Amino acid sequence: MPESNVDGRLVLIAGATSASGLAAARVLASAGARVVAVGRDAEKLDELSAAVPGLRTEVCDLTDEDDVAALAGRVHAADGPVDGVLHLVGGWRGGGGLAGQTDEDYRALEASFTALRHVSRAFDADLRASDAARLAVVSSTAVARPLAGGANYAAVKAATEAWARAVAQGFAKGARDAAAPLAAASVVFRVKSLDGLEEALAQRFADLWASEAADVNDTIVELTDPSL
Repeated sequence: MPESNVDGRLVLIAGATSASGLAAARVLASAGARVVAVGRDAEKLDELSAAVPGLRTEVCDLTDEDDVAALAGRVHAADGPVDGVLHLVGGWRGGGGLAGQTDEDYRALEASFTALRHVSRAFDADLRASDAARLAVVSSTAVARPLAGGANYAAVKAATEAWARAVAQGFAKGARDAAAPLAAASVVFRVKSLDGLEEALAQRFADLWASEAADVNDTIVELTDPSL
């Protein structure tokens, strides 16, 4: 039988000021989760809060390690330990073939990976201690078939996947070392584009709590447009 569901769980959405963040906040809140939406733009977070009753928001620069540590302290003080993290920090820059892959573009894209590293470390102890924790990242089908014009983007997404899978291995090792059932899972969602898939992504993330951690940990899930 499934070990749990998302009802009552504390879930943090990192990079929540987007269409995907709005969809995730709505789906999770409607399923009974306690949601903390995090982003850099206070005005956009206010708009998100107005659209999703009961949502709590936090302003944070997720690329700043000290800022993320302070965020974790505020979340723990106000809400307690988190049971889930949905990492939505992202962006796209590309084109121009390999010669067009500038360092400026790479550094801009790399910010999403930096944010993931900071957030996953800051809340790692919470996820390991939870009786049903889930972490998910959004990657790209470009990892499986990288193109010259998107080399920077594919490289960052590949690093994102490697980090998420390392988190999964850490969850599994921790459970083995403690001779305990696996309760935490790290999952990669791959998409070609999130346009039109915001609701599907949100629902698939929420549904992770309806599966045993061992069944979903270290898995790569490809999301496709359900209308196709």
